[in-house]
Amino acid sequence: MDDKKNIVNIIAPPGIEIDSNYLKVGDKFTKTLFIFSYPRYLATGWFSGIIDMPELIDISIFAHPVATPVALKKLRKKAAQIESQIIEKQQKGMVRDPILETAFQDIESLRDSLQQARENLFNVSVYMTIYADTLEELRKLEGKIEVLLESRLIYIKPALFQQLDGFNSTLPLGLDRLLIHTPLNSGPFSSIFPFTSTELTSNTGIMYGVNQHNNTLVIFDRFSLENANMVIFAKSGSGKSYASKLEILRLLMFGVDVLIIDPENEYQNLASAVGGSFFKISLTSDHHINPFEIPIIPPNEDPADVLRSHIVNLSGLLKIMVGQITPEEDAVLDRALSETYAAHDIIPGKDFSTATPPLLEELQKVLENMEGGRGIAERLYKFTQGSYAGFTNQPSNVDIKNRLIVFSIRDLEDSLRPIAMYIVLNFIWSLIRAQLKRRVLIIDEAWVLMKYEDGASFLFGLVKRCRKYYLGVTTITQDVEDFLRSPYGRPIITNSSLQLLLKQSPAMVDLVAKTFNLTEGEKSLLLEARVGQGLFFAGLNHVSIQIIASYLEDKIVTTRPEQILEQQKG
Repeated sequence: MDDKKNIVNIIAPPGIEIDSNYLKVGDKFTKTLFIFSYPRYLATGWFSGIIDMPELIDISIFAHPVATPVALKKLRKKAAQIESQIIEKQQKGMVRDPILETAFQDIESLRDSLQQARENLFNVSVYMTIYADTLEELRKLEGKIEVLLESRLIYIKPALFQQLDGFNSTLPLGLDRLLIHTPLNSGPFSSIFPFTSTELTSNTGIMYGVNQHNNTLVIFDRFSLENANMVIFAKSGSGKSYASKLEILRLLMFGVDVLIIDPENEYQNLASAVGGSFFKISLTSDHHINPFEIPIIPPNEDPADVLRSHIVNLSGLLKIMVGQITPEEDAVLDRALSETYAAHDIIPGKDFSTATPPLLEELQKVLENMEGGRGIAERLYKFTQGSYAGFTNQPSNVDIKNRLIVFSIRDLEDSLRPIAMYIVLNFIWSLIRAQLKRRVLIIDEAWVLMKYEDGASFLFGLVKRCRKYYLGVTTITQDVEDFLRSPYGRPIITNSSLQLLLKQSPAMVDLVAKTFNLTEGEKSLLLEARVGQGLFFAGLNHVSIQIIASYLEDKIVTTRPEQILEQQKG
């Protein structure tokens, strides 16, 4: 008995101050509200707006079943009363009353449903106890709930002079002390079903942010979905790179390898902080990737198939370099590529794993000596001997033995960026196929590659095939229009199980809303969102998210110039 008293003393508040319109429980002010009127029709999920509110609210829903014979008897009596009123008005020559006629039709419809056992009747009570630190905050929260429900023609009242009974009715005791009931049949009652708040909290994965609907953590393992791909759409300065770098840090802690194509040197500080490799790809850089590098042959794959696939990818790169070519030139280019590799004894059916790969200048020489190939060879001149030779005509010398690898293309001319992205992606694809392990590939400013059909096609192929190699591809872009204008833009989105939408510009929000089937409320959220706020989609579920970093994470991933300057001074 003494133990029970001790437990009561531990869980009970220090004191309760009772007022006609509120209670003060300890340091908190509380008020219990009840629903007393519903509209004729209730839409499914109408109660989710209350459940998803971030404020502290306790909700109790009581359903007292009404025996069908009793309900039918009362409904029959009520129908007779209404019918007599209608007949009386008709006999007096009065204008018909639509309210009475509608009520009569509803009662008759409900009687039919109850008689045929398609519906049941319940006396339903819905109580809400709200909490705040001050009376002013309590009044504001009450007004917020009142406006939200009245917009749906649902009306509430405070439990005047019954606040203590109301408070007890919302405690987890299963006691209905107020006994304020509204008769509802099964259909409308089911629309109150309380478990409508989407949660993305799992036992595995990393934290992406905080669910703004209910303040739960958004914890998710992207590899648990049908594919691990992700797209991030946001305007400049809304926190897309910040969110991406946070994810990278947390993925690394869980043993996932990360590869990044960085167009603005935004990931250099991150690579330095975690001991990753940072390669600058530019005309004067010491780091080079030879586009003709021999692909690593994965186990259980035919070397001939790997070589043919590599030649097809290389052909796509060369089309971006030289521009549009005719079908005849395309055939010549394909034959020239095969002959260039054959000159180094790299042919299907032979072991070419230790062979030295050719360079772009060797392909140019082959094309010069082929009928129909001289035009392509001339367009390749600037990449072999001209101003771009240091970029595309050098043997590979990058060390890829690291868990975080960043390829920076900031110092390249704009016209060379799509070429560099293609070369790096092809190089990474060879690396990924060689060994099966959990990896994530980040492609920042993906719209640069999407502007070219061959680049967009290659990226789509990568997104579509990466699942079986345990790879997740994240495509990040601020130019949504350029991304979606490509015929491969939407398929890339549909092949990405995760999507993160941050703040959007007014010019782009309609296009984004149409692409992702957003509601008007979600459109408004994306227009008014602050930095790091947006919508997070995981499969069929999506929530409003706030990206949050710890103090140390923020120091590593920040992109704000004032913070970076302050760190450099320190």
